[in-house]
Amino acid sequence: MSLGSGGDSRRTFLKKAGAAAIILPFAHQLGFSNDLSLAKKKTLKIGLIGCGGRGTGAAAQALRADPDVQLVAMGDIFDDQIATAYDALMKIEPSKMKVKDKHKFVGFDAYQKVIDAGVDVVLLASPPVFRPLHLEAAVNADKHIFCEKPVAIDPPGVRKVLEAVRKSKAKNLAVVSGFCFRYASPNRAVFGQVLDGAIGDVLSLSSFRYGGDLSLKPRQAGWSDLEFQLRNWFYYNWMSGDLVVEQAVHSLDMMSWVMGDIHPVKAIGSGGRQVRVAEEKGNVFDHFAVEFEYENGVKGYHFARQQVGCTNRNSVDVIGTKGKMAVEIGSRYEIQGQRQWKYDGPNNNMYQTEHDELFASIRAGAPINDGDWMTNSTMLGILCTLAAYSGTEVTWEQALQSNVMWGPSPEDYHMDMAPPIVPVAKPGTGLII
Repeated sequence: MSLGSGGDSRRTFLKKAGAAAIILPFAHQLGFSNDLSLAKKKTLKIGLIGCGGRGTGAAAQALRADPDVQLVAMGDIFDDQIATAYDALMKIEPSKMKVKDKHKFVGFDAYQKVIDAGVDVVLLASPPVFRPLHLEAAVNADKHIFCEKPVAIDPPGVRKVLEAVRKSKAKNLAVVSGFCFRYASPNRAVFGQVLDGAIGDVLSLSSFRYGGDLSLKPRQAGWSDLEFQLRNWFYYNWMSGDLVVEQAVHSLDMMSWVMGDIHPVKAIGSGGRQVRVAEEKGNVFDHFAVEFEYENGVKGYHFARQQVGCTNRNSVDVIGTKGKMAVEIGSRYEIQGQRQWKYDGPNNNMYQTEHDELFASIRAGAPINDGDWMTNSTMLGILCTLAAYSGTEVTWEQALQSNVMWGPSPEDYHMDMAPPIVPVAKPGTGLII
């Protein structure tokens, strides 16, 4: 099985993506349609699956993306998260909040109840371990989808997503990814320069995602061990996939983007748990360093860290035969070399743009489908993790075909289960890829 090796060339990829980004909002304004039912439907009904902070933000952006949408169903493992999200959204877009109490669903099966509640579009924002299951169910039910990143935490999940993406294309469903940096105007401009040949052929590239620690929700009276871990899921690799897959995968996605979504053939790396050693901080690493090698010999390097008191950095650098690209997210978007260039245009709200373009594409009857590249970028994060956890060189095909899972299948979760005991990975101790 191959992922990310076909399709557009590196230099034509962004041109087409950029053209779509320009065309779709105008298509929405003009009311163009290919006669699909939802393109003509006046009110689009939205269902939210996962009502934490990211889910609440996604719902707010979806409600602002189109003049005639309604949020009609919400689902989460915990009822207090639904209540908090509902109250917040009522303050933002009260006229578009049409969620009846009977359509506030609680539990591990809430996702299916939301999907079955007469919605047209679903927003998938639960912890990443559940993404393949939820995406599969949404596609099977013919729903348009906003899908937060990452789309899986392990190779079996990626393979399930690949099949769901295939079905979504056959059904002409929209699948817009939460890899939000592809929807940022400065990034589209500078990556467009590279994909148009501004620095020549890529020789090497690197990314850094250095930041502080994550928040921790203190244990409350009455919480079981499972509930504590569910509420702090990003500290447990069996729910998050570890820090690269859960967070720094944004940087890997930008590396994939600049390479035209051609995946590397292998990776080797290291990582560990140097500072974040408290038991309540779960079993994830706090730093990674990984080298990728592509089929044409290009080397890519990724560095991730979540440690308090250290220098932060969020950057992507690409060296080519005619110059280099230097990107520091939020401050610098520059081409150096034979073609000097700096971005001096406006900044957009990339989170809002994701939803603006999603709903515009539905109205236009030309649904966006980010499925292939969002899965490719997620798999790149998993490759990173497998290489660092094992301490061995891992090929793309080895990783993609692996049956390694960090915990139970999402279908097997229930509130009475004991959380799995998953030790911190120790490179060199025989992890089976």
